[in-house]
Amino acid sequence: MSSPAREESKGESGQAKEGAAKGDDVESGGGRRPACALEMEMTSRSLRGNSKVDCDGLINRNGGDSTEVSVSLTLPGKRVIPMEGDNLYRLRDRKFLLEDKKRLCALALGTALLGILLMIIHAEMCPFVYPPGSNVAFIINCSISLSTGCLLILILAFHYKDIRLFISDHNQVDWRIAMTSHRVLVITLELLVCAIHPVGTYWEVGHPVNSSSSAPLCVSRIHGDALMDMELLLSVLMFLRLYLVHRAILLHSKVLLNASYRSIGSLNNINFTFRFVLKVLMNKYPARTLLVFILFFWLTASWMLTLCERQTQASTGHIDTALWLIAITFLTVGYGDVSPNTNCGKAVCLFSGVMGVACTAMLVAVVTKKLALNKGEKHVHFFMLDIHFSKRIRHAAANVLRECWLLHRTNLTKGNRREHRRHQRCLLEAIRVFRHLRLKQRKLRDYASEMVDLPKMQMIMCDLSANWNNSYRELEQRIISMEQNLDELSRCFQQTSELLSQVLCHRNTEIR
Repeated sequence: MSSPAREESKGESGQAKEGAAKGDDVESGGGRRPACALEMEMTSRSLRGNSKVDCDGLINRNGGDSTEVSVSLTLPGKRVIPMEGDNLYRLRDRKFLLEDKKRLCALALGTALLGILLMIIHAEMCPFVYPPGSNVAFIINCSISLSTGCLLILILAFHYKDIRLFISDHNQVDWRIAMTSHRVLVITLELLVCAIHPVGTYWEVGHPVNSSSSAPLCVSRIHGDALMDMELLLSVLMFLRLYLVHRAILLHSKVLLNASYRSIGSLNNINFTFRFVLKVLMNKYPARTLLVFILFFWLTASWMLTLCERQTQASTGHIDTALWLIAITFLTVGYGDVSPNTNCGKAVCLFSGVMGVACTAMLVAVVTKKLALNKGEKHVHFFMLDIHFSKRIRHAAANVLRECWLLHRTNLTKGNRREHRRHQRCLLEAIRVFRHLRLKQRKLRDYASEMVDLPKMQMIMCDLSANWNNSYRELEQRIISMEQNLDELSRCFQQTSELLSQVLCHRNTEIR
């Protein structure tokens, strides 16, 4: 009885022979089959399941009849096994999607900065260069709105690429699986934040402009203070678009682009987030990173303070006074010569104080790290201190012996009591100095022993383990050799006993 595997192999070999015979017939008929097979092979990478390949056009081009030829790429009921080329195509698509995400993020950040720059120009020039409601103000506000629309489109395109990357990483799952509640919430918040921009100029179109109006923003007082407060709030909230900076830093960092970083990080379960990239930057370029952040925050907070304080016509509405106020608030000095008057200005100063405390803590940590000795310097320093303490201990021990001898000589010569008490005091002082130096040397050696690095200890333990393994192998070999020698001795004893028995038997027969 033949096994099923053999029957199946025979059936496959028979099918292969029939296919070869049919291929010979087709080649003899006009050479149309190889071209169709080539097209089938090219399209089989993109088709799954019971896909069909139509060869009508190809046969017609080759001059044959117009009979439809459709061939099933996969057998029904069989599971499609992914080929090695599919993984290569997925890696290529993933690389292209990452490049698109990086490009879209850079464009979104540039568009956001352009909108903020136009808003600053509009807020600085409108009350003084051109009046509210003029054509120039309308054009600039339309430009801000246009940049906001482009930014929203770029944000949507970025998240579209992110969803496609998720689908590619999870083996072509449905896109609705990627739309979790967290992702939907993040996309909605980003769109709301990026959609914020001042729109007060649109209410000014068509209204008469009062040239004597002293409005601090590009909004006249026709609609009251509510529109001015709304314009101020929207202008300040436009700086929330700067959240795109951390995304751009993450996508353009060498940590994310380096394959070695990603491989080692995946083995150690490390997520490459902005926090990890910020830690790397603070370790590599601490002073440069802090300096750039502090200068950017100082200028931004100062301008926001001037924007908030323009309503009161106070001295804090000028940029020089605002720079001074933000600086002393950031450094937590607070001389009290100037102070904010509006609630918006107070909020800006409060936020500046909190950021100042955080940056001061980071600056102290960076300076401490820079001033700390490295491992080699610590070893050299502690070694020299140990030598210095050893010398001082020897001198202190010599002083103790000298004072003991002087005290003993004073007792032998029976000198006066005054000299005797003086030598006793000197002896007690020498003993105290000797004990103090011994204690300091013990503390130094304890601290130096704690500095033994783990790699060195691991290397020592590995050497000990290797030596133990070698000794164990040698012991096993000796035991095996002893067992062999014992077996040999037992065999020799057995042969000797047999020879003796034979000799005794032979002698007995001779004696008889």
